[in-house]
Amino acid sequence: MSPPHIPSTTDQMISSPMMDFPSTQQSAKKNNKKKKKNVVTINVGGRLFQTTHQTLNLAGPNSLLSTLSSSRDDDDDDVVPFIDRDPHLFSLLLSFLRTSTLPSNPQSLPFDLRDLILEAQFYGLDSLLFSSLTDPSLFDPFTLERSLLLPLNGRDDPNSVSTTCHGSIHVAHGSKITSFDPSLNHKSTILTNFSAVDSILAISPNVAAAGATDFSGLQILDLDSGFLRESLDWENPTRSASTVQAIGCSDRYLFTSFESSRRNSNTIMLFDVQGSFRPVTEIGRHEIYGAEINSAVIPATKLDWVSSCNLLMASGSHRGPSGVMGIVRLWDVRSGNVYWELEEKTDCFADIAVSDNLSSIFKVGVNSGEVYWADLRKLGSNGDSWTCLGDARKGLLLKGKREGFGCKIKSYGNQVFCSKGSGVELWSEVLMGASKTSEDEVGERVFRKNLMGREKDGSGGKITNLEFGGNKMIVTRKDQQYVEVWKTSRRCF
Repeated sequence: MSPPHIPSTTDQMISSPMMDFPSTQQSAKKNNKKKKKNVVTINVGGRLFQTTHQTLNLAGPNSLLSTLSSSRDDDDDDVVPFIDRDPHLFSLLLSFLRTSTLPSNPQSLPFDLRDLILEAQFYGLDSLLFSSLTDPSLFDPFTLERSLLLPLNGRDDPNSVSTTCHGSIHVAHGSKITSFDPSLNHKSTILTNFSAVDSILAISPNVAAAGATDFSGLQILDLDSGFLRESLDWENPTRSASTVQAIGCSDRYLFTSFESSRRNSNTIMLFDVQGSFRPVTEIGRHEIYGAEINSAVIPATKLDWVSSCNLLMASGSHRGPSGVMGIVRLWDVRSGNVYWELEEKTDCFADIAVSDNLSSIFKVGVNSGEVYWADLRKLGSNGDSWTCLGDARKGLLLKGKREGFGCKIKSYGNQVFCSKGSGVELWSEVLMGASKTSEDEVGERVFRKNLMGREKDGSGGKITNLEFGGNKMIVTRKDQQYVEVWKTSRRCF
């Protein structure tokens, strides 16, 4: 008889089911440790917050939170970093990273936007926050109300206002330019060598172009330091000073309408906005001989880039013995040719605006004060390009009355805003469901008028400037040394 088999140690390790438990337990511990490593604990002002590496990395590679996430290693699990900042504001920023939105209920989580932006700047989240605040969905034109007044130092009324897409505001008043950051904090006030700044255009949050109708040259200014970066000019045929009548901008070019100080020649210069502002070309040079002037040689006093068509709209008007006359041109800047033009004599524009979103041009008549529109897709298809949205007869009956003088008209998003005295009209397109009868014909379009804000918001002096930036409407008034900020009433910011 053979001796009984005695299992060896190796056999026991292979066959015993009890020996599989430690490996399962180790795997579970490993998974738990892996999950634990993905959770980050931060102590902000004595309050503990827990989030994930993925959430922190949404702040961007240059932010403090992303740096904090990438600097953690396997041995730092028990080390909780401490940040000596406001925990309430940090909770809002952390919620913003998780959901890409800020709370819309001010009663649940009250906060001041200025404090939140300053906190976001500390963490390196300001650009991400600004991008969220400029979301077009945050701008509700039907609930805009006057919410804030920004005072200007000195006794000069605002001459011109320019905004950025992030909501920064630059105001020219007298010879000074005052800037406010997107949180509406006073950023800087600089003194220019102009006796009065008549035109200002924000090229970036810190750089602006400024010009005057009684001082030669276009100046590129660093608004943070008050440093003059460039001085641009036009060598006109009479070799006299060249004053700035209007400024416009596209992604590639800075457009400037110059007129000689003798007022007998004008042009539109194109400068390279992406480089050192070198001159690229000029279009529409006109020279006047003798005392006679017609609408064809009137300098452009407004320049608007129509990005959907790659065209530059230049418009200008002149008051003479026979009334107010003007010219509207659409320029192809690549060829230097006029794509479309219209001479204005009956009810010339007091102000004019173009809307890419609505594919339309809008004007307010200087005699009637009524709003007109022209469809960009049908320009030149008939003799009369303008359609009056109000009472068209007023332009004829009130010829010379100039009821629309000083009115401003602007387009923003899918809306058109027109100032009338101390109030603002809001024009919106009504979708009628009309179908296209052919590829070249567009169905009937209807616009309806609404009055802006509440009655108390419209009280005050006559509106002199109307601008938009981010989720704000900016208003200035005659004989008032401050800027009105209008915001939607449904958001706490």
